[in-house]
Amino acid sequence: MPPHLDELRRLRKARDRMDREYALPLNVAALARTAGMSPSHFTRRFREAYSETPYAYLMTRRIERAKALLRRGDRNVTEVCFEVGFASLGSFSTRFSEIVGEPPSAYRARDHRDLRVVPPCQAMVLTRARRRQPRGGRS
Repeated sequence: MPPHLDELRRLRKARDRMDREYALPLNVAALARTAGMSPSHFTRRFREAYSETPYAYLMTRRIERAKALLRRGDRNVTEVCFEVGFASLGSFSTRFSEIVGEPPSAYRARDHRDLRVVPPCQAMVLTRARRRQPRGGRS
C-alpha cells in the first residue's frame, strides 16, 4: 500500500534532510526520527515512495556532490571523499566505482569542459549518479 499524503510529507522531510546534510554522519534511526517513524517502518515506506532505500538515496546524493567537486578539479580525491561524508577512502572509491562505473581518480582526470557551459542544475541531471546493475545480472 503506497504511503498516504501525511506520510509522504514526513518522508520528504527526511529526504530533504539527506539533501541538506549529506556530509554529516546520518543513520536510519536519526532519519526515522525526523520522519516521526520507527526505523523499520521508515525504511519500508521510504523504499515504497522513492524506489530505493534511505541508505541508497544518501549514497547517491554523496556521489553526485563528489562528482561535482571532482569536475572542478581543485580538490584531490581524498579531500572530496571526506568532504561529502565518507569515513574512508576505500569505501568512497568502491561506492563511487559501483555507481559511476569508473574510479573517482579516473573521473577527476577526464575532460569536463563540455559541462562548463551547462547551468549547474542541468549538469546535475546530466551527470546524475545511477546505480549500475551488479555483475552476474543479480539485483
